[in-house]
Amino acid sequence: MKFGLRYASLGRYANGRAAVELAQAAEAAGFESLWTVEHVVVPHGYQSRYPYSPTGRMGSGLEDFPIPDPLVWLAYVASATRTIKLGTAILILPQRNPVVTAKAVATLDHLAGGRRVLLGIGVGWLAEEFATLGVPFDDRGPRTDEYVAAMRALWSQECASFKGRFVSFSEVFCRPLPPDRRIPIVVGGDTKAAARRAGRLGDGYFPARGAPGELFDEMRRAAREAGRNPADIEITVAAPTAPSEIEALARLGVTRVAVPVSSAAGLPAQVQTPDDVLRYGREVIARLRD
Repeated sequence: MKFGLRYASLGRYANGRAAVELAQAAEAAGFESLWTVEHVVVPHGYQSRYPYSPTGRMGSGLEDFPIPDPLVWLAYVASATRTIKLGTAILILPQRNPVVTAKAVATLDHLAGGRRVLLGIGVGWLAEEFATLGVPFDDRGPRTDEYVAAMRALWSQECASFKGRFVSFSEVFCRPLPPDRRIPIVVGGDTKAAARRAGRLGDGYFPARGAPGELFDEMRRAAREAGRNPADIEITVAAPTAPSEIEALARLGVTRVAVPVSSAAGLPAQVQTPDDVLRYGREVIARLRD
C-alpha cells in the first residue's frame, strides 16, 4: 500500500515555509505522494451544489479561503524535496487551456527530476466558477476527454499534431517532454461518469470519498469495453480513520490511501502538523510495510 498526504496545500500549508516543512516531513515519514486541490475562484453566494456534502455547500468559510494554484504550490515544494510524488486531486481540467497545461505539467515534472507528477483531473461542479473564467460548463465532460487526448499528444509525439472539436494544432514542438513521454493521469470523482472516464482513459481512479465498490466495478467494466486491462488502473481512496481497515482495502484492489492533513474539505484531518506526519509514518506506514 502507498500512502499519500491529501489536502496538503490548504490551511497553514498555503504558506511557503510551512508547505516545505510538511513536504519534507512527509518524505521522511515514508509518504509516497502529496496531493493538492484547486479552485481558481469561489464566487460569493454560489448556487451550484457541492457534491460532497448533504447541505450542498462547501465547509464554513471556504468561500473566502486560501487555495493556492496547485501547480505553483507543487513546484515550490518540489524544489525542497527529492522523491515524493506531486499529485493534484484534482486539477479542474476543462477550465484550463490544454496546451498551456501540458507545458506547465511537463515543466514541473522536468524541474522536479522526472517521473514525479501525478496529474489528477476532474470536470468540476461549480458553474459560477466556469462563468467567471468564460468557459462553458455544460460540455465540460467531452471537453475533458479531448483535453486529455491533446495533452498526451503533446507529451508523446516528437512533433505533435491533434485535431478535435475543442482544440487543434499541427506540427508543434512542446518541450520539455516527460522522460517516458507520458504523465500519469488520475481521474477523480464520485459519479458513474467519472468512474467510466477512469476506465476509458485514466491511469488511475481517485473517488473523493470512501471506497465505493460499485464505482470500482463501473470503472472496470468501462476499461474492459475500451479494450484495456482494469488491473492497469491504479485505485486511490481516502484513508480510513482506523488504520486496521487499510489492509482490507488492498483486497478490493486499492493501492494507495490518501491521509487528510486538513478538515477544510469536509473529511476530518488525521494529521495536522509535521510531527503528526512523522508519527503516522512510524506507527502506521512502517508497520504496514513490514
